[in-house]
Amino acid sequence: MIRCRHNLSSSFLKAASFHHSSTSPWTVLQELPDGSLETFREQAFKPAVPALLPRLQFYGLPAVTRWFTGGSRDVNAPMSIQNELLSRFGEAMVPLEFTTASEGSETVFQRAEAPLQLYLEWAKNATAATRDRLYMAQASLATLPKAMRDDLPIPGFVAKAGKGDVYDSNLWMGIPPTYTPLHRDPNPNLFVQLAGHKVVRMMSPNAGNVVFGHVQNALGRSGSSAFRGEEMMRGEEKRLLEDQVWGGPSLDSETRHHRYEVSLFSGDGIFIPQGWWHSIKGIDEGVTASVNWWFR
Repeated sequence: MIRCRHNLSSSFLKAASFHHSSTSPWTVLQELPDGSLETFREQAFKPAVPALLPRLQFYGLPAVTRWFTGGSRDVNAPMSIQNELLSRFGEAMVPLEFTTASEGSETVFQRAEAPLQLYLEWAKNATAATRDRLYMAQASLATLPKAMRDDLPIPGFVAKAGKGDVYDSNLWMGIPPTYTPLHRDPNPNLFVQLAGHKVVRMMSPNAGNVVFGHVQNALGRSGSSAFRGEEMMRGEEKRLLEDQVWGGPSLDSETRHHRYEVSLFSGDGIFIPQGWWHSIKGIDEGVTASVNWWFR
């Protein structure tokens, strides 16, 4: 799918919204009026409210144009990995999630550390129809080669909006469809899309507590909202969480306030406050890649 990036206003937000309609219980996340540090600090970071940074705010990150090809500042087109460049770091160990499923059987889900080259080789021919899938999930930038880290410098919003403390930063890369289940983070989060298209749905702490509680009650237990817990990635808990967040306008009326949705493309970024619940899907064709910084 190709989308023009000119005039990224309300019309773009409506077009980019994932299954969004006038009856949707999800409110399209609005863009900050400008990309200044002061605006970010006063309208997002200090009041701890979600915010979409101005479109293409992070397109200047070197990784966007060095690691990927196919898109541009003006057009959202399917993007692919610059294998010749990233293969130089093929021996770097990264966390990979392996999933596979066949009709009528339970999804197999496993995590393992593996060379980056293993993922790059798989991604060359992977499509949405590929049965055996790999996803690079939460690869800490601190463990990557320095040349890769240099392509992802800490944004000024992270370094200067608060105390400047960076708790962790991570790389995510996959071939859609990709999925991160509903969870919440212990620190504020700047989430930046490097390549491809992701849709993020967010809930306030109270609204997310209600939804997560409903799922745990349905399962007859009181589980943890630990990030990407294995039980969230397969079986009944995965199905229930996904239905609650992505299954249509059937969410409980208790959660109808403070729910936001936003589509992110290459160079876009959002602020997710501490404690806000969120779930993320990678959609469309080509590679999807993101980086995030947890900070204060």
